[in-house]
Amino acid sequence: MRLSNKDKILDISVNLARVSEWVFSENKQKRVDQFLEEIKEYLQTMSASSVSPQFKPTFIIFKKELEKLLETRYQKDIGEWAERALTWANILQHRAKRA
Repeated sequence: MRLSNKDKILDISVNLARVSEWVFSENKQKRVDQFLEEIKEYLQTMSASSVSPQFKPTFIIFKKELEKLLETRYQKDIGEWAERALTWANILQHRAKRA
C-alpha cells in the first residue's frame, strides 16, 4: 500500500511524539533509533516537488531540523532535545492536511 504525503507526515508526527517521550527511558533507546531511522526513510521517499506549495516551506525547514535532531541525538540536555522533537510533532500534525 502506498501512503499519501499527508499520511507519511502524520506517521512522522506520531513517531516524533513517541521518540520525544522514549528518549528519557534507558530501555527504549533502540526504539528511538529505530523510529528516527524510519522517519529518515519516509522523508527520503518524499521530495519538495512532491508536496503541495502550501506545505513546501514547512517540509524544507523540517528536513533541516531533522538533520539537527539526528546530529544532537546524544546531547546532554535530552529535555531540550525531546522538546524540539515534540514541537515538530505538533507542527507536522497540524500542517499535514496541507501536504
